[in-house]
Amino acid sequence: MSPYPNTSGSVRSASVVNEEIRDLWQRSGGLLSPDDETEYQSLLVEWAAAAGTSVRAAA
Repeated sequence: MSPYPNTSGSVRSASVVNEEIRDLWQRSGGLLSPDDETEYQSLLVEWAAAAGTSVRAAA
């Protein structure tokens, strides 16, 4: 997956992105690798945009 949110112009629904986030956590066994963490952060940004909310970057 690209480290950037969906840039193709089409917008996925929050529920579709949420399902991908759930799948990522399940695949990782609850412990994200650095690559998984990058994907997770991108998915969070995409989810927030689809849900009409905002997310803060982890400090």
